[in-house]
Amino acid sequence: MDQVAVGLTQAAVWTGSGIEMRDIEIPTLDSGDLLVRVDLATVCGSDLHTVSGRRSGAYPSILGHEAVGTVIAVGDGIDDLVGKRVVWSVTVACGRCSRCVSGFTAKCVDVRKIGHEPATNDWVLSGSYAQHIVLPHGTAVVTVPDSMPDVVAAPAACATATVMAVMEAAGDLVGKRVLVVGAGMLGVTAAAVATESGASVRIVDRDAVRQEHARAFGADGDDGGSVDIAVDFSGASSAVQAALGRLDIGGRLVLAGSVAPGPAVAVDPEAIVRKWLTIKGVHNYEPRHLAQAVAFLDDTGDTYPWSELVEPPVRLDLLNTVMRPAPPGVLRSSVDPRKRGDSA
Repeated sequence: MDQVAVGLTQAAVWTGSGIEMRDIEIPTLDSGDLLVRVDLATVCGSDLHTVSGRRSGAYPSILGHEAVGTVIAVGDGIDDLVGKRVVWSVTVACGRCSRCVSGFTAKCVDVRKIGHEPATNDWVLSGSYAQHIVLPHGTAVVTVPDSMPDVVAAPAACATATVMAVMEAAGDLVGKRVLVVGAGMLGVTAAAVATESGASVRIVDRDAVRQEHARAFGADGDDGGSVDIAVDFSGASSAVQAALGRLDIGGRLVLAGSVAPGPAVAVDPEAIVRKWLTIKGVHNYEPRHLAQAVAFLDDTGDTYPWSELVEPPVRLDLLNTVMRPAPPGVLRSSVDPRKRGDSA
């Protein structure tokens, strides 16, 4: 292992009822592990759901899975990544089970997830709301261009990579009429991806401010007409039902927001058959999607105002102050664990 001072790091620990700052010992790295200094972490909606009680999660634990950082040490093995800025996958797969072999590593039988593991097991530094995180051997890692700001890179690890998986499932987008349901971080990113892929994009959201803001990412307002492809990030059964009803012949509906129990959606088998419709679900993403996410953000950095989607970061010990929906005009709060002193 590259030599790194043995000592303590600070983490914001979710206790099940609140967030506490704790000192945690930096472990000895196993072969292939990476020790990363967290440079910036953005607050994903799933973490907000955890602290609000809408989503069950392990505790005590270190939340946070959308981040960018700098590799400062590696376990025994190749150390080419030391000093590099990187983003990392939400999931850590075994690479050997039937699901991994068939290409669904995100659904690995023994999957472990960044920011979702209990701090009582042997992988304590597993979340991004900390000064350091340990990435176990097998974690997909992608280097970040020096020119890419932290606030642009961090969402690649969840929002942007997930969108890449969703749009891959949507199929060929050239010349297609695409409906994006939900103008949050994933929705505006999907609008940009579809626009860059040659689609005509409409977006709908209950929040008129968000819907209007999405115009900067290539989306027009919704006219209520038929579409070739609909992608849902809202998770609302009523929105899914409405999107399904708007598909034209050969249409595709891709669901990514339905990650919690909700009312059932009525599906008419005859309509599916006669209209040649396809319904697909996407949950998490594969390593290739993370690489695509970084490349897309790099390629479109001068086209879309990605930096405007993220609030200025607060200190790690102020994490609790940003564990709430971001204010109008921005879609992500953020934390900089390197901040010290009186700076917010």
